[in-house]
Amino acid sequence: MFIGHFATALAAKHAAPRTSLGWLVVSAQLPDFLFPVLLFLGWERMTIVGGGNPLLAARFDSYPYSHSLALTALCGAA
Repeated sequence: MFIGHFATALAAKHAAPRTSLGWLVVSAQLPDFLFPVLLFLGWERMTIVGGGNPLLAARFDSYPYSHSLALTALCGAA
């Protein structure tokens, strides 16, 4: 899950070499930082399912805001 965010930051570093890699990583991770806040507010949904692998106990039902194309582009522009 996180490897895609880091790959985006590294690709952006190639496109904008003068930008700090730290800022690029933070901006690529921003949707994942916003997800728990929006989950707490009830704007996005996640359920905990039992059985099987305990590392896969979370089922992401709906996250239309934190991982939307519009918000991701806004985070990248910031």
